[in-house]
Amino acid sequence: MRGSDFAELRAFAAVVERASFARAAMQLGLSASALSQTIRQLEARLGVRLLNRTTRSVAPTSAGERLYDRISPMMREMDAAVAEAVAVTGRVAGPLRINTPGMAAAKLIAPRLGRFHRAHPDVVLDIVIDDGLSDIVAGRFDAGIRGGERLDKDVIAVRLTPDMQMMAVASPDYLAGHGEPKVPADLHRHACINWRYPVGGNIYRWEFEKDGKEFEMGVEGPLISSHQEVVLQGALQGIGILYTYDDDRIYEAIAEGRLKRVLADWSPSFPGLFLYYSNRRHPQPALRAFIDCLLDRDLAAAA
Repeated sequence: MRGSDFAELRAFAAVVERASFARAAMQLGLSASALSQTIRQLEARLGVRLLNRTTRSVAPTSAGERLYDRISPMMREMDAAVAEAVAVTGRVAGPLRINTPGMAAAKLIAPRLGRFHRAHPDVVLDIVIDDGLSDIVAGRFDAGIRGGERLDKDVIAVRLTPDMQMMAVASPDYLAGHGEPKVPADLHRHACINWRYPVGGNIYRWEFEKDGKEFEMGVEGPLISSHQEVVLQGALQGIGILYTYDDDRIYEAIAEGRLKRVLADWSPSFPGLFLYYSNRRHPQPALRAFIDCLLDRDLAAAA
């Protein structure tokens, strides 16, 4: 394979994975016009259209899907081989692509970015915020972060946080005007803030548990969103009751008196957050260093 052949295939894979010429060009360090020309050269050389393009989207044709399915495992193996070769020198380098929900990015990754960069300046972190359940292998991610209850069985998972608990919270002003729910059924008389799953568009049904009995229920209210900041601000501003995972911002708002917890004895716990990656590949040095940083093991090693 000539070098230009490999560059064309790499460019084609980037467009498929990003579903965008602009995003793929940014990843590859090319202009969008240069990337378009590279794809045209590849299609001309193979004599088949690989991508369907519109003004708003790009997607592989059936021939393009077959080609991508064949070359993507090889691309991943080549990336891993290069990373292992660099690791022999003791230098941790290269791109590291992580798929993570926004909550985990804010809670676990963002506070450690500076420390990780100072320790490993040659690693390029590509953090993709995704509150859905994307396939990290198909998306060519090195790893993902997900709640433990949503992990597939055929992955290698590293626990990042303890178990998490659901919390129903509302502003004191809202509760003063509407009263506090004592049992979940009372929620039907309250304004509730709903969460819409980013993938599929379904609305989360609130889950409760008490005395070994589990059930879920749909609620209604004046606000629905798939953005964590929006639903949190809705609760803080007195729109209604929010049901969410516990995190530092919720605890801080409760401690400051801006939110109050309700239905505490009905709220179940769930497995915490895990970093996971395919069991069909060994983690490259950059991923191992990233895991150590998220677990603060790098602090112990430096001490």
